[in-house]
Amino acid sequence: MVEKEDVMNHLDEVEDPELELSIVELGLVYDVRFESRDDGTHAEIDLTLTSPGCPAAPEIMAAAHRAALLTDGLDSVHINLVWSPRWDPKIHATEDARMDMGIWD
Repeated sequence: MVEKEDVMNHLDEVEDPELELSIVELGLVYDVRFESRDDGTHAEIDLTLTSPGCPAAPEIMAAAHRAALLTDGLDSVHINLVWSPRWDPKIHATEDARMDMGIWD
C-alpha cells in the first residue's frame, strides 16, 4: 500500500529553482490523496506556488509529477495547482526553510 510519507519523500527531492529549497520544506505541497482504480493506485497532489506569477510553475509541476511517479506502488499522478490557502512562508515553510530565506519569527 502506498503511503503519503513515501510520496512526500520523493517530492522532497524537487526544488524551487529560484529559492533552491525543497517544495516540501517550503510547504508548497498541501495534500496527497489516493484513489484505487482498475488500472492501479492514483495520487492527487495539491500543490501551490510561492506566487501566482511564478515563472518556474511548469518546471516545478513537471518535476513534482515525475518525482511522485517514482513512488513504489503508485501508477498515476495528477498535480492540482491550488491557490487556497494562499502560501505564506511564515505559516507553511519549515523552520529550516524560513532560516534559509532569512525569515526570523
